[in-house]
Amino acid sequence: MKLKQQKGLILGIAILIQILVLSGCAAVKRQERDAAPDIGRMRFEKPQMPKALGAKEGQEPRLSVYIKEEGKIKDMAFEEYIAGVVGGEIKNYWPQESIKAQAIIARTFVLKFIEEKGGSKYKGAHISTDIEEAQAWNMEAVNDNIRKAVKATRGDVIVYEGGLAYTWFHSNAGGKTANAVEGLNFKEGNPPYIRTVKSPDGYDNIEIPADQRKWIVKFSKSEVLAALNKIGSPVKNFSNVTIGKRGDSGRAMTIRFDQTDANAPDLRIALGSMKMKSTLLDNVGFDGKWVSFEGRGYGHGVGMSQWGAHNMAKQGKKAKEIIRHYYNNIQVANMWK
Repeated sequence: MKLKQQKGLILGIAILIQILVLSGCAAVKRQERDAAPDIGRMRFEKPQMPKALGAKEGQEPRLSVYIKEEGKIKDMAFEEYIAGVVGGEIKNYWPQESIKAQAIIARTFVLKFIEEKGGSKYKGAHISTDIEEAQAWNMEAVNDNIRKAVKATRGDVIVYEGGLAYTWFHSNAGGKTANAVEGLNFKEGNPPYIRTVKSPDGYDNIEIPADQRKWIVKFSKSEVLAALNKIGSPVKNFSNVTIGKRGDSGRAMTIRFDQTDANAPDLRIALGSMKMKSTLLDNVGFDGKWVSFEGRGYGHGVGMSQWGAHNMAKQGKKAKEIIRHYYNNIQVANMWK
């Protein structure tokens, strides 16, 4: 073999060896990467049980519940209370996966409430059936469908980076959810797991009651002024009403009275959240005597839409898929079996 050919052969072998070495290194790196734990999982820790409950880790707590309708406190198992909440908050004949999602949200809500507040405003109780303080509660609506969902999700809660999440929910987002500042005027800012997402519950969905899809409500000028006074607005009189700032979902964040802005979520609560059903407003008007609000959806629009969950479940989505659609980068952890 000539010298020139020998050099070429040696060079070719060297290149081949280098390619094989680099390929081997890449394969090792891929193996290491695939074997490495997910970063989100590394941060994930099960939250601690609220101290006020006095329960051991992994043990189902008992709750002291103030029953507003009866004016007395009852002691009950945590999961029994959750069944009543689910009965009060969602239709008991809806798809099982939507009811499971509601059960997980309800369970998280109670633990977060007790963790933050230590207990109910009703002395001696952990929580109450007062909807102005906590969640609705209706044991009469609890059927096999609800009990099955509560049992299937027993102890499951929503967690973000090792802590209990805020699990806000509402009836109908009108097609798009809001963040917490936009929909609730949440003073602590928007949690990173609460985002604006499309929701399958728009005004063209005929399953949703017509008075939730599109609605119009009127308040007298004196009613509006009283509500403005209630939320601490400086407005004492007005001759014009318009929509001020809108948020990412299109909801009104402020309502402008002449040149003064009032917080829209706060004003909605003051006027009555069952009358002014949302801040997803298409139009406002004032004829000198009556202020009219025309809008879509029902509720503050933050977190899970119940009608959205209903429709996702009908499409074959599982409870955890529904939850992860409405709450970003969360985990579902089990607190007790």
